[in-house]
Amino acid sequence: MLPNFTYVRARSEKEAIKHLASEGARIHAGGTDLLGCLRDRVFNAKKIVSISKLDFLHGIRKTAEGGLRIGALTTITEVAQNPIIRNRYNVLSQAASEVASPQLRNQGTIGGNICQKPRCWYYRGEFHCLRKGGDQCFAAEGENQFHCIFGGDMCYIVHPSDTSPALVALGASVRITGKRGNRTVLMEHFHVPPDKDVQKETVLEPDEIVTEIILPVASPALKSSYRKVRARRSWDFALAGVALAIEFDGTTVAKAKVVFSGVAPVPWRSKEVEKSITGKTIDANLAAKAAEEAIKGAEAMGKNAYKIPLLRGVIEEELIAITKL
Repeated sequence: MLPNFTYVRARSEKEAIKHLASEGARIHAGGTDLLGCLRDRVFNAKKIVSISKLDFLHGIRKTAEGGLRIGALTTITEVAQNPIIRNRYNVLSQAASEVASPQLRNQGTIGGNICQKPRCWYYRGEFHCLRKGGDQCFAAEGENQFHCIFGGDMCYIVHPSDTSPALVALGASVRITGKRGNRTVLMEHFHVPPDKDVQKETVLEPDEIVTEIILPVASPALKSSYRKVRARRSWDFALAGVALAIEFDGTTVAKAKVVFSGVAPVPWRSKEVEKSITGKTIDANLAAKAAEEAIKGAEAMGKNAYKIPLLRGVIEEELIAITKL
């Protein structure tokens, strides 16, 4: 059962921020993650503040520079199907189309997707783990077959979003507003790793909301893609995946961003892979070498060692595939 709470439908950004500043307030957008967390008692809420009627948070618009602004309440389906995103920012379109099921994509928002809570079954279950203020990570010695192989300092969650790695690869920024005003944060710095704060997933303060995501101008030389490997075709989260955003000069890699999904507590940028391919032509040999670089530093837990060769294979295949786009 859901806990008792007060429900407020904000009529303005200012009103939403005012209500969010009160103790025990939680924001409601699409609600696909919030309602699950409340039902499972991951956290409680004294007040639910809905921003669903703030029309200015909906929609996809061009920026003056030629990039895109995506309102935080834009649905995942809208992002996946937008023709400009499909043509210029293919990695984001592909990532959005891989999120959960059609029903959840129709209801869930891009802002909610990048802010969602971890899917670790200890965090979501009746365990007082580190992330909920306890003194241990139960996954360390428990059922950890879906947990991380990178960045697992103290807490071994896996970041659940598909769109976040794509946005990091594209160099996107997040616009945030709160009591102290507005600020812009690079997506690469938006998520908080466990070694910085084990109880936070993002840099958002309690009274802040994401208002929009800004995509920079896409280079005509950009090729991008997203690959997600999961146990089932729909509903499941990534076991391993990669977002690629590569600019080519002819057949030579001029710039590259490579970001992993499904293997770390935050979208995991691999500068090792980027360095290994930049200034070179991708062929089968280079893809294999880059894939070996991808898994350097990976640390398996008791039951997730399969993720290391899985990630290596995904990287090798996708680097070859992107040259054919």
